[in-house]
Amino acid sequence: MTIAVLAGGVGAARLLAGLVTIVDPTQVTAIVNVGDDETLHGLRISPDLDTITYTVSGSIDTERGWGLKNETWDAMGALHRYTEASGRADLGWFNLGDQDLGTHLYRTSRLAEGATLTEVTAEITAAWGLQLRVVPVSDDPVATRLVSPTQGELAFQEYFVREQHGVEVSEVILAGAGAARPGPGVLAAVSGAGTVIIAPSNPIVSIGPVLAVPGLRDAVIARRDKCVAVSPIIGGQALKGPADRLMRELGHEVSAVGVARLYRDLASVLVVDTVDADLARAIEAEGMRCVVAASIMTDAAAAGRLGQVCLDAVAA
Repeated sequence: MTIAVLAGGVGAARLLAGLVTIVDPTQVTAIVNVGDDETLHGLRISPDLDTITYTVSGSIDTERGWGLKNETWDAMGALHRYTEASGRADLGWFNLGDQDLGTHLYRTSRLAEGATLTEVTAEITAAWGLQLRVVPVSDDPVATRLVSPTQGELAFQEYFVREQHGVEVSEVILAGAGAARPGPGVLAAVSGAGTVIIAPSNPIVSIGPVLAVPGLRDAVIARRDKCVAVSPIIGGQALKGPADRLMRELGHEVSAVGVARLYRDLASVLVVDTVDADLARAIEAEGMRCVVAASIMTDAAAAGRLGQVCLDAVAA
C-alpha cells in the first residue's frame, strides 16, 4: 500500500522515521513544505527537507531538533570574527554547522548547474541511504512571510530563528504559492495513495504552504475518505514551535477542535492525543471521525505506533 505524507517540521520528520519502520519505505512519499526555504550566507537552505533527511537517517541532533549530531561550528565562529572586527551586522543568528554546510554547498551548486530541487533532493536523500521518497511540494519558489504589527513583514527564518518566533503575527503571506507548479509526481502520489497522512506539523506555516500550491488541496480533498490528520496541538498547546500562538493570533481555537476545523474538508479522521479524549465528541461534530491514541513521539517505536494508528484508522 502506498502512503503519501504531507510534511514539514520536526513532528513530520519523527512520524516518517517511525513510519518507515513498520511499512516498506519505498511505498512512502513525503511531500514537503518549501515555504521555509531561504538563501542565507549565499547558500540555498531547505530546512524541512533537511530535517526529514537527517531524522529518518538517524543523524539528527535530537537535543536541538535540527542539524546534525556531533556537529562542529568552526565556520560560524570565523564568520562571527569577521563581522565583529568589521563592525558589520552579525550574520551568525542563523547557525549552520560545519557538516550541515556540506549539504547546502551541494544543493546550491547543483541548483546553479540547472538541476531542479526535486532532483537535488533525490541525490541528497540517496547519499543518506533513505529509501522513502522525499519530494519538495514544488520546484518553484514559495516563500512564507509573516506580518508583525511591531516588526513589519518578516521572512520565515527571520521570524522563526532570529526573533525566536516571539513576535505577534497578524497575517501570513505565502508569496509565489499561487504561481507555483506541483513537483513531478506530487499530485500522482496523492491521488494514487492508499493512505494520505497530514503529519502533526504546524497547520499554518508547514502544511499551509503545501496546500497552497495549486492542485494540492483539491487532490487531498478528492482523497478525503483515505486521509487522516494528526493533531499537532495537545492539551491546548504545541509541543514544539509556534503553532499554538499562530493559531491564536490568526483567530483559530487553540485545541484539537481548532485543528479539526482547519482539516475537516481534507481528512475524514483526526488522531488526537489521550489528553484530549474529552474533545472527541466536539471533533466528530465537525464532521471528522476522532481516534484517540498516544501521539507524543518520544522515540522511533512510539512514532511507529502512531504511524500504525494512522494506517489502521483509514483501513477501518
